[in-house]
Amino acid sequence: MCLAVPGRIEKIYETEALGTRMARMSFAGIEKDVCLAYLPEAEVGNYAIVHVGFAISLVDEESAAETLRHYRELGLLEEELGVPGPH
Repeated sequence: MCLAVPGRIEKIYETEALGTRMARMSFAGIEKDVCLAYLPEAEVGNYAIVHVGFAISLVDEESAAETLRHYRELGLLEEELGVPGPH
């Protein structure tokens, strides 16, 4: 399954080879690198929905936390990010 998962932008940088704008994002404590090509307005501290490695939409912190809580309760974070579920 491929979910769109909200995360917090911790750091923004550009790749050397392609000059692509990237972010280091935190998803329930798991950090991953994400492409920001679709969100040029994104800033450190923003929350964004990420699908298959691309940030596709900015969201507020409350919505991000609620979505992560629901995913965790359903055991979906474990599947998507390797985060322990509610077992």
